[in-house]
Amino acid sequence: MLAGKRILLIIAGGIAAYKSLDLIRRLRERGAAVRCVLTRAGAQFVTPLSVASLSEEKVYDDLFSLTDESEMGHIRLSREADLVVVAPATADLLGKMASGLADDLASTALLATDKPVLVAPTMNVMMWAHPAVQANMALLAARGVRRVGPGSGELACGEVGSGRMAEPMQIVAAIEDVFAAPRPLAGRRAIVTSGPTREPIDPVRYIANRSSGKQGHAVAAALAAAGAETVLVSGPTAEPDPAGVAMVRVETAREMLAACEAALPADILVCAAAVVDWRPADVATSKLKKDGSTPSLLLVENPDILATLARGAARPALVVGFAAETDAVVAYARAKLAKKNCDWILANDVSPASGTFGGEYNTVHLVAADRVEDWPRMTKAEVAGRLAERVVRHFAAD
Repeated sequence: MLAGKRILLIIAGGIAAYKSLDLIRRLRERGAAVRCVLTRAGAQFVTPLSVASLSEEKVYDDLFSLTDESEMGHIRLSREADLVVVAPATADLLGKMASGLADDLASTALLATDKPVLVAPTMNVMMWAHPAVQANMALLAARGVRRVGPGSGELACGEVGSGRMAEPMQIVAAIEDVFAAPRPLAGRRAIVTSGPTREPIDPVRYIANRSSGKQGHAVAAALAAAGAETVLVSGPTAEPDPAGVAMVRVETAREMLAACEAALPADILVCAAAVVDWRPADVATSKLKKDGSTPSLLLVENPDILATLARGAARPALVVGFAAETDAVVAYARAKLAKKNCDWILANDVSPASGTFGGEYNTVHLVAADRVEDWPRMTKAEVAGRLAERVVRHFAAD
């Protein structure tokens, strides 16, 4: 699939730069031509000689090279490629991309390119979670920049969490996706909510539920695989980020609603998150202490994210909700469909005996105004794939 494709690989400064050497080899094995831009920081981790030996191409590193820039090197590099890949993509370079800065060859080539861009972020877990980095990623996703990773695990700094650069073969797969035949939801934009929400009681306690986020993350991955530009708004979950989606992490129901509204407009909305219905009216500023009495919590209702978005002025063309019930599953879903102005409800049994929360399998019923489809028990990935097929059919029939 990559035979004859021209990849411009930008290697920024991070310990994960060593993986880029293997990435070059994997791409060359598949017939791709790889030219590399090595930043000054990147050259602290891998040498130009190593990069040149594996790519069998000249390595570019200087914006002010008299030889290269006499030929408008930054323009030529970015325009002659079929795809620009940034691996590793550091917080610094992502910030430059989001801000439109161009103070070295890498950032200048990225600003000058008219080709698709794929980034493979890598950084410390706290850096990745920082609102500035997340805002930059959301802005880049809105501009069409694709992303693979980061994954979770032990980082080079010794901390554990999200921030590991995707493995070379994951990046290869993401590159192959870019060059795949046009997908049926290409040109469509989707918002998916996933996971639980948490409502704080005090600085160390919160109200939540048992949702793992497996189903919502699978839906986001399936829609992205079908070509939709997908934004995944997720509460706290241990699930890895799906490839090719823009991640927005939130904690509370109100944060989730705000993130969804910020992601509009969209063609597709799938609300798979298990949103906590109530929150404490007052959040203690310090840890509550046991004093022998029985504390009481005054709860207030959280915003109804699904109903708010489904009845808003910027309502997506297709609105899909999930109804997690412990009994009378289809009956409750029918009532929810009308009450919340949805097009479809996917109703599922989450009673303890079902094993749905946290498990790999789900049994759902697609409830629409004119029909009910009883789907067999299948994995959550299979549920997501079937839903994506229904979404494709819906828009094909328009």
